[in-house]
Amino acid sequence: MPVVLVMAPVLPGLWWAAAPLADTSVWAALWADNQWPQALQATLSSAGVGTALACVLAGGAAMLTFPGAGWAKLTRRLPLLLALPHAAFAVGLFFLLSPSGWLARLLAYPLGWAAPPDWVTVQDPHGLALALALALKESWFLLWVLAAVMGEQGTARHMLVARTLGHGTASAWRHVLWPQLLPRMAWPLAAVWGYSLSVVDMAVVLGPGTPPTAAVLAWQWLTDPNPATQAKGQAAAWAVLGLFGAGVALARLAWAALKRWQPYPVGRAERRAAVTLPITGSRSSDNAATQQLAQAALWMPGVLVVAALALWSLAGSWFFPAVLPTDLTLATWQQADLSPMLTTLWLAAATTLLCLPAALCWLEWGPPRLNALVFAPLVLPALPLVAGQYHALLRSGFDGSAAGVVWSHALWVLPYMVLTLVGAYRALDPRLALAARALGQTRLQACLRVKWPALLRPVLAAMSVGFAVSVAQYLPTLFAGGGRFATVTTEAISLSSGGNRRLLAVQSMLQILLPFSIFMLTTWAAAQAGKWRRGLG
Repeated sequence: MPVVLVMAPVLPGLWWAAAPLADTSVWAALWADNQWPQALQATLSSAGVGTALACVLAGGAAMLTFPGAGWAKLTRRLPLLLALPHAAFAVGLFFLLSPSGWLARLLAYPLGWAAPPDWVTVQDPHGLALALALALKESWFLLWVLAAVMGEQGTARHMLVARTLGHGTASAWRHVLWPQLLPRMAWPLAAVWGYSLSVVDMAVVLGPGTPPTAAVLAWQWLTDPNPATQAKGQAAAWAVLGLFGAGVALARLAWAALKRWQPYPVGRAERRAAVTLPITGSRSSDNAATQQLAQAALWMPGVLVVAALALWSLAGSWFFPAVLPTDLTLATWQQADLSPMLTTLWLAAATTLLCLPAALCWLEWGPPRLNALVFAPLVLPALPLVAGQYHALLRSGFDGSAAGVVWSHALWVLPYMVLTLVGAYRALDPRLALAARALGQTRLQACLRVKWPALLRPVLAAMSVGFAVSVAQYLPTLFAGGGRFATVTTEAISLSSGGNRRLLAVQSMLQILLPFSIFMLTTWAAAQAGKWRRGLG
């Protein structure tokens, strides 16, 4: 099956990557390195704070806006926010928070600053800026998953029943909704934790520099020509995987202890008279401002990030403390190298088109009990997987080739496409395919002529998600491509260490515009198809 071709070669690659770890001197060299303890501390603080704050933001927004129009507005905006690549978001947030960024410019006039503030010299050893970026970006992902889980669980009906029985909103969430939703959110929460531990592109832009986070340090060691340093990098990558496992184990123990402490919550003290509560699910006008504030706290950072990137890409002269550029020009766009955009376009298109039939075949013929293996790349830290891919490509001779880069992207694109399609695939009426089989069609013919055309809208959505995921890939492009394939993501990260903010803004805007254009294109195609194929999705 196509899924086996994507997933299976990683296993021997992981074995080859882990081979040096049997030597105890490698681990001794890792722990003897002066940078490692501080890098480990920065990783734990940024990942821990980022994951916890993302949970607070997503859970708080859900509790403040659900059910009602505010929740509907928030969930409608999520696809656009999710299309914002991590690296571009980090660059835009840097433009907002840097000493000469918008925040400092807005404060300059009231505080009398004639030059950028001195917080450029302030170190961030705990990676708090990175934690903030992770919290904002991953809260959108958690809300997207939470919205899907709440739809499957019939949460609106449960809220209605709880309110009818006299529970307030907070009590209903605590005693009725969260006990049902949190177990279903275990894998998404693990994915956020794993990504926060192993993120490299955002950490290069916003994380501490000397030393960097453990993932960035491992990446630097893995790209070193010295075999001993490479072995130390492999040990660091597997140590990040160990941190992930330890965090998941602690979370499971905490959840088990919580259930033992209060297995059957009653909530009598928090219930109020049912006759005083609205049971229609509507919100009073007193809460309108709170709902709007909760929405703005989540989507306004994305708007400000895109606005900052757009302004810097068009800025002519823009001296501190001016809030806006003196003039706008297209000169930077005209001088920019667009070849990374073309490389990104064909890489993402090829990966998406190859993963689409693989995802459909897996959903139709793949054993559901093995879905966890397909989703594993979304949960596990990326560094060990990328190292395994690199060793597999080296042994097979495909390193530095276009086919190798496409295959490396597919390891992450395929799970996201399956995740996007699986809900619609399960919800499709099975009688459609059954009727086609009764009329003499084979199972494949029934899929090609009836089942998959009926899933046209989810398929287009999965293609747009897969394209966006491929555009955002940084480590797989570097390792599998051997530095021969420059994409908008690799260019943006390379430029982030330089001084030309305008070129950096252009490449970051291209990183945003590519997936956004595909989202708009697939939305238009779905609308056009809906006019001619009503009732088929």
